[in-house]
Amino acid sequence: MAFDGRSTADDVLAGIDLWGRVAVVTGANAGIGFEAARALAGRRAEVHLACRDRVKGERARDRILERHPGARVQLGQLDLASLASVRDYARGFGPPRVDILLCNAGLITWGYKETRDGVERVVGVSHIGHVELFSGLRERLARAGRSRLVMVSSESHRWPRTLDFSRFPFPRQKYRSLLAYGQAKLCNALFAAEVQRRYSDLGITAASLHPGSMIPTEISRGSRLTRIVFALVTRSPSRSPRVRPPASTAPRRRRSKRTPGGTSRTVRPRSRAGKLRTPPLPGATREHTGSIRPRSTAARRDAASFECSGTFTTGC
Repeated sequence: MAFDGRSTADDVLAGIDLWGRVAVVTGANAGIGFEAARALAGRRAEVHLACRDRVKGERARDRILERHPGARVQLGQLDLASLASVRDYARGFGPPRVDILLCNAGLITWGYKETRDGVERVVGVSHIGHVELFSGLRERLARAGRSRLVMVSSESHRWPRTLDFSRFPFPRQKYRSLLAYGQAKLCNALFAAEVQRRYSDLGITAASLHPGSMIPTEISRGSRLTRIVFALVTRSPSRSPRVRPPASTAPRRRRSKRTPGGTSRTVRPRSRAGKLRTPPLPGATREHTGSIRPRSTAARRDAASFECSGTFTTGC
């Protein structure tokens, strides 16, 4: 079945029974994280809302239960800006297995801020906190046998064009908000590729994705101007997670196809990434700088080893 910009998460998951699956969704109290969590709960998955603000998390849980009475929804407090909080969450996680880890939470800060561990906050929350969360839940993901890690990246991963470790994460003096966000989103995509390379033998399949452009979420909460722009031109968050549920639930495929229609698209990192290595693309050339350039349109289309689309691939 084809999906387009009008499709919702419920449309994509129609007919899929997730009974027995355990899903963890970060940033699930609002926006597209909430919609993804709600849709998964509606298909009978046991969904764990991993939220920084417990009050907002309780409201989100109540909204899901109002929409889907009897759904299995749990709430856990997780502050991705604190590695201690992430470790406590992973150690205290109840179920012995995790089938789906959806790393959705992210933010943009328009002035320089740091995590509790002294790391620039955008990269610290959007990337480093999620890496620590995966590390803490990795054994449970492996125990599930056929589990999924989904990193919510963005088209913003194309900026900056290179991941310069001399200013990664950005120091206070050189901070640029949109480039910091691009750094984090590039790292999300590269991390998914590396997890797939390292842990696919354990049954863990990893993907990264672009959820769609101009979605009204709390990521814009740091800027009044951004909130106004988003209010004028954005579309409903319920129409973004049409990519996330397939990435979390679709059967494994040896080849992938582009997401039909809409603005949710494949994330294919093309940046040089220092010591972060990525799997080669079929038909690609690797220069001495480490950049990856597909040779042709056909090569890009067939680059299953680095595609993460709505139909999902095992090679991402």
